[in-house]
Amino acid sequence: MRSFGDRFNAMVIGASGGLGRAFAEALLEDPALGGLLACARRDPGLSHPRAAWQRLDLEDEASIAAAAEAAESTLGPLHLVIVASGLLHDGAGLQPEKTWRTLEAEALARAYRVNAIGPALVAKHVLPRLDRGRKSAFAVLTARVGSISDNQLGGWYAYRASKAAANMLVRSLSIELARRNPDALCVALHPGTVDTALSAPFQGGVPEGKLFSPAQAARQLLGVLDGLGPDGSGQLYAWDGQRIPF
Repeated sequence: MRSFGDRFNAMVIGASGGLGRAFAEALLEDPALGGLLACARRDPGLSHPRAAWQRLDLEDEASIAAAAEAAESTLGPLHLVIVASGLLHDGAGLQPEKTWRTLEAEALARAYRVNAIGPALVAKHVLPRLDRGRKSAFAVLTARVGSISDNQLGGWYAYRASKAAANMLVRSLSIELARRNPDALCVALHPGTVDTALSAPFQGGVPEGKLFSPAQAARQLLGVLDGLGPDGSGQLYAWDGQRIPF
């Protein structure tokens, strides 16, 4: 992460998931990393002198506020915050909808709580803690299917709508952030299809070479972040650096 300078501090939310843990491990390989706070509902088991764990539940604002305070007290100013959590299905009550006939209020609400409201509350507590005077970034993993203009297939109502909401939140957050911290950027990221539990039931139609391991996806997205400046804030970027229209 050369563009972030020496001794940059990072925070990864969702660090016990497949992609979140891959982000944490990739960052810990960077000699310029000062420290990492890995946040998740359960301990991701990272054994590294530069890594610490803090419990965080995206549906519990008190835990988000506590994690942000822990990051500031243990690391100091933050330079990179990645929200790598996401909810597509839970094996029971929440499944991608194929038709409006299966829409359920609680499934929609839970998708919004995890995919949009949670990242917004993380922003509320961490954006004021981004370093001023040097590059810093707040990134949320959303998805191409959250692009309204790109939607040609329909379906997947809760996931699409909650990710579209997250994209709009990123856009609005970026505008306010630019006024307060001109060297910072706020972006949404699309990792492609990653070989994790989230995508496991839906990998059948993925083209050859487009199913990424978590480690590969994390490296690709960190490379995208490394290449962005403040003028790239407020946008949705794919794993290959291409901008996806909202």
